[in-house]
Amino acid sequence: MTKTRRMSVFLILLSSAISIFWGLALGHSSPGGTINFRAIYYGTRCLIHHKDPYNEADFLHVYKDDGGEFPTDANKAVLFGRAVPICVNLPTTLFLIVPLALLTWGPAHVLWLTLMAASFVLAAFLAFDLVGERGQGIALFLIFIVLANSEVLFAVGNTAGFAVSLCIVATWCFIRERFLFAGVLCLALSLALKPHDSGLVWFYFLLAGGAYRKRALQSLLITGVLALPALLWVSSLAPQWMSELRGNLAATSARGDISDPGPNSINVSGSADIIIDLQTVASIFRDDPGFYNPLSYLISGGLLLVWSVTTLTTRMADRGTPFALASIAALSMLATYHRPYDAKLLLLAIPACAVLWSEGGPVAWIALSVTTAATALTGDIPLGILKILTKSLNLSTMGWSAKLFTLPLMRPAPLALLVMAIFYLWMFKQRVRKIGNLKPGSGVQNGVTPSAMTV
Repeated sequence: MTKTRRMSVFLILLSSAISIFWGLALGHSSPGGTINFRAIYYGTRCLIHHKDPYNEADFLHVYKDDGGEFPTDANKAVLFGRAVPICVNLPTTLFLIVPLALLTWGPAHVLWLTLMAASFVLAAFLAFDLVGERGQGIALFLIFIVLANSEVLFAVGNTAGFAVSLCIVATWCFIRERFLFAGVLCLALSLALKPHDSGLVWFYFLLAGGAYRKRALQSLLITGVLALPALLWVSSLAPQWMSELRGNLAATSARGDISDPGPNSINVSGSADIIIDLQTVASIFRDDPGFYNPLSYLISGGLLLVWSVTTLTTRMADRGTPFALASIAALSMLATYHRPYDAKLLLLAIPACAVLWSEGGPVAWIALSVTTAATALTGDIPLGILKILTKSLNLSTMGWSAKLFTLPLMRPAPLALLVMAIFYLWMFKQRVRKIGNLKPGSGVQNGVTPSAMTV
């Protein structure tokens, strides 16, 4: 094992341990901890007990009968009441948790967190492997930032830990052309758990064509196979689940509630667990869904359109794979509801940064700055510090110019993600343009190059 490889093992395990043990300590420090997994676990328990998980009364009935704990702290109790009994998880998510929901809470949540930690560490090692031989030092630096700032993920036990990790594992399998069935299954599970995390990565493989498209379609087929029994089961016990789910999503996204992207959300002040989509930026200037939603969709949709056309119109889209994935990983966070734990998908952007760094020049420093900013400003520790430093700022008394001036402090994560998405989209187009004149047969077959991430 080379010195760099030994160092990579040490740093990845160290940075992961920081987040895992710190996050577990936070999650177990009070009743009602591991809040996101509680919502899924007891939602599935509702189905096992023939109750409707999307009905708050049924949910709380099962929760109390199973001896579920309630937080005693008033602030935590408010968050608990909005995050746990109001089920916003898809039927496929609940269906996949059945093996754990058959266990009691103690072993179930321990096994969940253990498997999440293992998959997260594996994803980090595979992301590093995609870097290849160039820019490994910078890659390790960025991976350390991502992994050491993931405490909230393990404190709340969110499914993003699995969805993001499985998506990265699938990406490695497809690009390296190894364990392809495992890659297809991993991407299918990721889509079933959290389609808004891995959906656009799946979309890249679909558009890229060749073997990539085949893997994407296979993953979609397996997701459909998983979805069918889930939908039948939930529909038989909760016939109105679709309208109830829409109602729950609307309730938690209402003005001042837990998923409100506006400045008055109940978990914004002093919390690292904030929403990081573009709506949070636009809502500072006008806290109205009729304003910030269309604006966010317009910006994100325009970038997605350019990205899609670039992917479709190049004969060798796989040569731009690291840049396409870097751009879409950032863009995935911007259009719809996401939190910092979802942004661990930025591990897929690290190979692109390593490529540019190894090539040197001004672009290398821009790539490093942009990627470092995005990975750090979606990290839990920097966000927590920033929220504490800015919690005394009163947006309601500020004019437009003052809000614009303080925007990088108030909403650094979505701004950094937007810059990153644009930068790597530009690099994607530039790289595709450079290789656009290559003749067929120049080393790319069936749309897949095993070393594509190091090109």
